[in-house]
Amino acid sequence: MSDPSTARTDRAQSKSGPDAHRRRLPLRPRRWAAVVAVARAVLIAVGLVIAYYLLPLDERGTAGASVLLGCGLVAVLLVFGWEVRAIARSTHPRLKAVEALAATLVLFLVLFAGAYYLLDRSAPGSFSEPMTRTDALYFTLTTFSTVGYGDITARSQTGRVLTMLQMAGGLLLVGVAARVLASAVQAGLRRQRRGPSAQPRSGTDAGRPDREAGP
Repeated sequence: MSDPSTARTDRAQSKSGPDAHRRRLPLRPRRWAAVVAVARAVLIAVGLVIAYYLLPLDERGTAGASVLLGCGLVAVLLVFGWEVRAIARSTHPRLKAVEALAATLVLFLVLFAGAYYLLDRSAPGSFSEPMTRTDALYFTLTTFSTVGYGDITARSQTGRVLTMLQMAGGLLLVGVAARVLASAVQAGLRRQRRGPSAQPRSGTDAGRPDREAGP
């Protein structure tokens, strides 16, 4: 019979041996990937806001606002679709989803802020007070968060229609888009669990049933 103390020692060595060391190794790359993902999300948000303040929007009229809104919504859909595919194929789907949410959400908010600003410039009186770019971004955020302080309100029919479009788009972004991103994350995790075994075999082994080893 084996000595119980020896068995406990062997189990302790097996837990603290090379295998345990290999299991601890992936923690550092995962942490580094998390830092990179958060940094990218912050850079995307900051870059879009800076672009919003630097773009020459003052010389555009109502037609320019309509073109900006239409092209921007198409851009949001294209970016979102590309990000969903990237999440499903990423080695870190959860972290990639953070980047996707940052890019889609900030682009959506900046798009409507620019449309509000252009509308106020081309049709003064569309809102309860003249709007700077900061005011337009502030009104966009309060509308999206459903806070609605009431200090800035849409007065013209065009302004109210534009605000209703943002409300509907925000509900879709929070509800439908969040579920799509969650499904993409689950697909990426399932792809990781399958690993190389999910890839089709080639050569003479393809189509041949596996044989059990041993008698």
